[in-house]
Amino acid sequence: MGQHYSHLSSEERGAIMVAKAGGASAREIAGLLGRSASTISRELKRNGYREPGRRHNGRPPKVQRYDATQAGRRARRLARKARRRRKLAVGTWLWWQIQRWLGKGFSPQQISCTLRRQYPDRPDLHVSHETIYTAIYAMPRGALRQGLVALLRQHKRVRMPRSRGVERRGRMADLPSIHDRPDEANERLLPGHWEGDFIKGARNQSAVGVLVDRRTLFLKLVKMRGCTAHEALKGFERAFAPLPVSLRKTLTYDQGKEMALYKTLSKRTGLSIYFADPHSPWQRGICENTNGLLRQYLPRGTDLSLHTQQQLDAVARKMNTRPRATLDYHCPAEMFMRALGRPDLAQKIDDALLD
Repeated sequence: MGQHYSHLSSEERGAIMVAKAGGASAREIAGLLGRSASTISRELKRNGYREPGRRHNGRPPKVQRYDATQAGRRARRLARKARRRRKLAVGTWLWWQIQRWLGKGFSPQQISCTLRRQYPDRPDLHVSHETIYTAIYAMPRGALRQGLVALLRQHKRVRMPRSRGVERRGRMADLPSIHDRPDEANERLLPGHWEGDFIKGARNQSAVGVLVDRRTLFLKLVKMRGCTAHEALKGFERAFAPLPVSLRKTLTYDQGKEMALYKTLSKRTGLSIYFADPHSPWQRGICENTNGLLRQYLPRGTDLSLHTQQQLDAVARKMNTRPRATLDYHCPAEMFMRALGRPDLAQKIDDALLD
């Protein structure tokens, strides 16, 4: 059962005045009224009471007596004081725009920073991500609130840590180490350096290949017809084939057995392939974070083989047109088009955020 709070009544304020005139302490008064001692102390302090004989700022206190009448008058005046009008009100253009972006898969933080970037001279259109969350969860229970909460990526109150479990995949020997990866890839200076992974479906019997460019965060999703090394080879080769050589530099992967044919993949695509240390997901943090975001569209425990390549392309398109914090709230597709030497397409993508 939760705690309940109530304001001091006129009778309680009168009792405080009488008890204080008789020399009672705040703790003693609290015991008489069944209140917290801090409640009594704050009531005395906010109404100018000072202990007799004590000096404040080197001067004798001007007010020493607690007046219940004045304290009650002050409390009523503050209760009538107009509250600040909510900046994000239901039915306004700003509320409509936020709902629309939530529907496109934007997070509240991405929405907040996109508003600031696109309307720098309109502070009336700037809201924090906390304001957006508050506006959603402060709504009355009903279908509208339920629908908005469903648009948030993760609305669980507690995040449970992932269990490492027991390594059952075996190990591959003599793998090129991530510690030998060139500085250009480590520092994310140029596009063309990728991180890769498999996300698995129900009972680990289906998978989707994930490829993320470390510099632009551009995402490619690859339909796999199985979880074998041959399927990984065919799927990743097909994904990299349309890209120019300048955007096929390195690929960093974990030590999953699906990459057993990495030498063949490297020969066919021109990629230099490196492997992260065991149990070190932070070494491929961009891909790990992307996998978490993808679970909004590819939930755990579902059969991922049911998704066509066209459906996966649509999911990747949504991800690639979201503004990202590490890109100064530009979107991956825009940055990738610039890397391809297509600034015209990049500007169209940026303009489309307003549509």
